[in-house]
Amino acid sequence: MSLRDRWPSRTAFIYAAIGSAVGLGNVWRYPYLAEKFGGGAFLIPYLIALFVAGIPLLILELGLGQKIQKGTVDSLAAIKKKFSGVGWWILFTSFIIISYYVVVMAWSLIYLFTSYGAQWSGDTQTYFFNNVLQLSESVDSIGGIVPAVFIALLISWIIIYFSVWKGVKSVSKIVMITVPLPIILLIVLLIRAVTLDGAMTGITQYLTPNFNALFGPGSSAVWIAAFSQIFFSLSIALGIMMAYSSYNRKDSDINKNAFTIGITNSIISIVAGFVVFGTLGFMAEQQQVAVSEVVASGPGLAFIMFPKALSLMPFASFFSILFFLMLITLAIDSAFSMVEAIDTTITDKTKMKKKHVALIVCTLGFLAGIMYTTNAGLYLLDIVDHFVINISLIVIGILECIAVGWIFGAEKMRKYINKVSDFKIGEWWSTTIKYIIPLSLAIILALQLKTEFAANYGGYPDWAILIGWGAVLIPLVIAFLIPQKGVKASE
Repeated sequence: MSLRDRWPSRTAFIYAAIGSAVGLGNVWRYPYLAEKFGGGAFLIPYLIALFVAGIPLLILELGLGQKIQKGTVDSLAAIKKKFSGVGWWILFTSFIIISYYVVVMAWSLIYLFTSYGAQWSGDTQTYFFNNVLQLSESVDSIGGIVPAVFIALLISWIIIYFSVWKGVKSVSKIVMITVPLPIILLIVLLIRAVTLDGAMTGITQYLTPNFNALFGPGSSAVWIAAFSQIFFSLSIALGIMMAYSSYNRKDSDINKNAFTIGITNSIISIVAGFVVFGTLGFMAEQQQVAVSEVVASGPGLAFIMFPKALSLMPFASFFSILFFLMLITLAIDSAFSMVEAIDTTITDKTKMKKKHVALIVCTLGFLAGIMYTTNAGLYLLDIVDHFVINISLIVIGILECIAVGWIFGAEKMRKYINKVSDFKIGEWWSTTIKYIIPLSLAIILALQLKTEFAANYGGYPDWAILIGWGAVLIPLVIAFLIPQKGVKASE
């Protein structure tokens, strides 16, 4: 029996895990949520969520993968045979996410090539929707494939393939560049942002605390947003951390790894907020409008508002190249980590060569992503992302807590984790895994389902909403139709 691949060093593993956790959401989602939900006061629920849910779940996934020394499916099957279905659902869900996540990377690639001369400077909204996406009027008009997005998607997948084709051997080399580079670029953009006219106006809006938002009417939305952001920004429930940690030695320090990854991810999110709001403050001053009028999140921030702000700066092309290079390097680590999570399980199950598995997964991922390169691609992406992120990942998180907390035994896992860690976690961790996290996620899920059944998300037609539910339910059904086999942990 061949020996399992290993990370060449703890640094390589930490870089890979941080690269997976730190993605586009750190730049385009966290700052928006902070400004929307109480400014500086949002840090309170955010940090509570980090230490009550984020890091404990991270410890769970790192501990399980490292102890069992297998990918996601076999790690869960080692607890109980029936949980292999949960593992397959996790991987199918990761595949769905990666199929559209790489499309966003493709958009960034297009903007990187058009940054010279800031070709979008006239009207960034028109440029994004009409020139880049060639967006149709509604999801009812699928239209054809947009050539530029299609080609950029193909290039993106080729880059991802050569990042993972040798498994941890190639990943460990790539992350030594793709993890520090966006952090360096973020610092450069931060220095530039805080020196812009009007920057302090934007930063003040980002930081000014509104404690009423935490406890007043509608405050539940603030806490849900905080827990959701932490949960989703740490690459939890995607199979990534289990796969990555399975390549660690069984005595690697789990607690130290989890706290390093979790805290670094949050620091980068907070710093990104200064970059975003410093730049938006500048834009607001240039256009003589309030900062609230230029605040946006998601693609609207990255491809409309930020490019507009960049076009107003001196040396617009230079800073545009830095910004989109940062987005690409942030996206690539998160993208190939999901591919590696899938590759790990297939390699464990079939003993196929990594490069062959990677080629198959990347090819299928490219083909699945073609639907998002059509004229209605943005609508389809929005629908699938909404349902997968807000339904599938929440349920998966609950099931992971049940599997480890109740079936395997939280105390049993805690003893193993403490045995290999320099500093120990107390019984609070077991309580969190067994009660606090599943209860919190169940409440979030209940509120989310109530919203879903009250009205169609985004006003989309029924057939489009069915696509969203299909992205949740079809992988779930298929996952539990796959023959379930229990496995034993590697010695």
